Amino acid sequence: MRRIIDVSIITGALLGLGGVLLVYLGNPANSGICVSCFIENIAGALQLHKNIRMSYLRPELIGFVLGSTLMATKTRRFRVRGGSAPVIRFFMGFFLIVGCTVFIGCPIKMFLRLSAGDLTAIAATVGLVFGVWVGVRYIKGGFALPRDEELPRINGFVIPLFTFLLLVFLFLNPSFIKAGQKGPAAWHAPLPISLLIGLAIGAFAQKSGLCITGGVRNFLLVRERTLLNGVITAFLVALIFSILLGQFRWGMNAQPASHLSHGWTFLAMALVGFVSILIDGCPFRQLIKAGQGDVDAGVTTLGMLVGGGLVYVWVLGSTSAGPTFQGKIAVLIGMIFAAVVAMAFRKKKGGSQSLKLKATQL
Repeated sequence: MRRIIDVSIITGALLGLGGVLLVYLGNPANSGICVSCFIENIAGALQLHKNIRMSYLRPELIGFVLGSTLMATKTRRFRVRGGSAPVIRFFMGFFLIVGCTVFIGCPIKMFLRLSAGDLTAIAATVGLVFGVWVGVRYIKGGFALPRDEELPRINGFVIPLFTFLLLVFLFLNPSFIKAGQKGPAAWHAPLPISLLIGLAIGAFAQKSGLCITGGVRNFLLVRERTLLNGVITAFLVALIFSILLGQFRWGMNAQPASHLSHGWTFLAMALVGFVSILIDGCPFRQLIKAGQGDVDAGVTTLGMLVGGGLVYVWVLGSTSAGPTFQGKIAVLIGMIFAAVVAMAFRKKKGGSQSLKLKATQL
């Protein structure tokens, strides 16, 4: 157990340091690492939306998946399983991106924004914890998606091979891959450094099982702190280096990529927390699991990628003025969808015990 705790802390330190360092080297302010933003960038690069300012093959996400694959293969933890409600998981991936884009950031960006002094992220943090709490209540009440099963090994390599293909595109720069020359797409750290940071974080995250919502879940359920220690470490390291590198700016007004609609921020991240518990992992964790052969996480990742395109096509994303009407409706639909799924798969017994076992096995 001590070794696992140490790996979680190392992973958290890499995540916090990497997020701040990538901003210092060129990534958007307060967005050194943001799974949802980077998925939207990749969706644009693949022409799933037409916002050229948000189109770039982010090497950090490529590194997360491939780093996870390399570590899982090296440690013989590459296990190919799937078949647990794939269509539901696809739409859950879509709604994860909806919630993130209304807040303007994933759970990782949430604590990076908070560590840089952005107080608008407080409502997001409270909302995420609330969503996790709601999800845990359903788990205790017996919620469980159908069991997955072992699948032919080739299934587990689909997402890693797709990700490797994106890496090839990143270096070859074919004409059908778009990259913006202005705006957030043009703000990026040097490619080799971004890729190496992504690989390191992906590898250690696979080994430790670090998950933002998973850390909160385990603590609320059985007071188990292994993953939460990693999350706290990530925040503290990011806070320290934000101050040292001059990126800390206290306040709410005029913060980068933020808005003051705190109620919708709360609801959007509550949706992210709730969905993450139902499918066993935040957006970051879904990428890591997809890299280690989890086919269900791969389906969720594809749902997130489609969501990364549709949030621009349907204008669901927030701006500094706040969320759009469409974005608000999408968040509410997502909450209804998640609640219906939670109730439909609720059993009378065994839910709490199964999650306790999962928490102690991390």
